[in-house]
Amino acid sequence: MRDRALRAANLALLVLYPVAWAAPLLRAGLLPLFALDEISVLTGLQSLWRTDIVLALVVTVFALFAPYLKTIGLALVQFGLLDRRALPVLAVLGKLAMADVFLIALYVTLAKGIGIGRIETAWGLYLFTACILASLVIGMIEDRKG
Repeated sequence: MRDRALRAANLALLVLYPVAWAAPLLRAGLLPLFALDEISVLTGLQSLWRTDIVLALVVTVFALFAPYLKTIGLALVQFGLLDRRALPVLAVLGKLAMADVFLIALYVTLAKGIGIGRIETAWGLYLFTACILASLVIGMIEDRKG
């Protein structure tokens, strides 16, 4: 029963990650009088690809590839299609994904400290963070089973 719940939770992440990438992470505006623009992982990446390709590659790896590959890898382990010896590599992928949440939090803190514009966190930031944390917990439980 517990194995089924872990598998279901992990498979749910395969659906929730793309939702979190498209969901608004932040609402930002230059001055308090103007409307706030919603920024998601995907819109942020689109903007980065136009201005800084190297940073866009790094963020793409942290925000998209690392968490999704970890989730796929964990599903393969759970269904017996990948050897359990891959779990340490999957744990590293999970830590790389958490680095992205840290960077977003750092940017929000810096922007609020400067005081030039206005930034509000949105529900997508909480969903994205919850997905990353859920993936880390599922990975730790799966690792302890072995």
